[in-house]
Amino acid sequence: MYGLFRWSGKWWPGLVPLAILWALAAWSTTLPLEADLAARSGASLKNTVLDKTRIVVGGRDVSFDAEAFSEDGRRSAVSSVEAVPGVRLVNDNTRLVAEAKPFIWVAERDNVRVTLWGTAPLPASRARIVETARAALNGTEVSDRMGLKRGAPPRFDAAALLLIDQISKLKDGKITITDSNVSLSGMARELGGREAIAAALKNLPDGFTVTTNDVKAPPYIFQANKDPVAVTLTLSGYVPDNNVHAALAGAAGRKFANEKILDNLKASIGAPAGFAAAVTSALGALSRLSTGTLVVSDREVKLSGDALYEVAADRIRAGLTRELPPGWQTKAEVSVKPAASPVDSTVCQQLFVQNLTKGRIRFETSSATINADSAGLLDRLIEIAMRCPTTNFEIIGHTDGDGDPAFNQTLSEKRAQAVEDYLVAAGLPESRFTTTGYGSSQPIAVNDTDDGKLQNRRIEFVVRQ
Repeated sequence: MYGLFRWSGKWWPGLVPLAILWALAAWSTTLPLEADLAARSGASLKNTVLDKTRIVVGGRDVSFDAEAFSEDGRRSAVSSVEAVPGVRLVNDNTRLVAEAKPFIWVAERDNVRVTLWGTAPLPASRARIVETARAALNGTEVSDRMGLKRGAPPRFDAAALLLIDQISKLKDGKITITDSNVSLSGMARELGGREAIAAALKNLPDGFTVTTNDVKAPPYIFQANKDPVAVTLTLSGYVPDNNVHAALAGAAGRKFANEKILDNLKASIGAPAGFAAAVTSALGALSRLSTGTLVVSDREVKLSGDALYEVAADRIRAGLTRELPPGWQTKAEVSVKPAASPVDSTVCQQLFVQNLTKGRIRFETSSATINADSAGLLDRLIEIAMRCPTTNFEIIGHTDGDGDPAFNQTLSEKRAQAVEDYLVAAGLPESRFTTTGYGSSQPIAVNDTDDGKLQNRRIEFVVRQ
């Protein structure tokens, strides 16, 4: 008995290292197993609709915490982990994210950035919206302040991506989805942008409705600048189409016969009603200024510059207001340029010839009524007459060879008289003028072409001592 006890005493201490070795083996086996289960469980959740996922493995039991965006998503996640080989038990601690009522998403643009806020339905949706915004906005800063909640209407992603493209067409503004209702406000970046946005909204997914579209077009601007030093008229801004463009360029050519016209106009939709008539009238007012600028912005005409004499300034202000289409506004800042220095009769004659060679006083067909296109030229002739106050003039009328000679004779006399009346109404003494008409008896060009006839229909000023 004693011998057995002694043998047992020698055997017992040998169990201790065996136990340690067994524990080490079990520990070294369990750690890789748990790590492997954790990795494979995480991989199984890769395509599930979960957020903020945390996986804990104890032996072959898996516990995971997550936020699910739908009940189906939660169940799918649990099933995915249960299907992982080696998993014995799944402890599901998932919970549904909060539901947004109403579901609101907003894209807002200012001069610096585009801010995305409100709610997106899924992390993938949020990432796709941000990526699309950065691509569409071409370097503009995109600030992502979106949260994640349930409750998005069907086809939300398609609607949001379409609207992101519209925010790129705004200079500033806001686009909002409230459940399935869409509202827009702001200023379009370019002319035609408002119409392009309206057209795109027709492609919203089924179920979405545009409840408010307050996108405004930028001002429709036409500008003209008269530079007496460079002797140019520069046209810039927009016109509705090529036909209006051609009509306005033609009107400018008739009204500004002395100036070189620099035409930088572009065609764009969005012109206000009465645009062509208003601009034509305003160009006539500008032609009467020594130097000046015309800005037509939507339905407002702004004219600034110097008239050649006081009566002209009054006529320009009154005529611009009277001739604009209904609903148009005008702001005329017209002053009078300082009087030019006097010249002798020889210089006076040269100035008359110079101006009447480049431009021609125009009349209505078969009439002595002076065409409005000639107002600027007539004002320059009046200024010349004012510069030689002691000189007298003969105003001579000529016609082309068409028609009855007797009629042409009378017409030439009446046209010469109409020009004298215009000058006298501007303040020049009637005693300084005489008028003569020669009908078609003194042509300066052939009378069988339109250009020749145009040259023959003329008014001449001759200095008489």
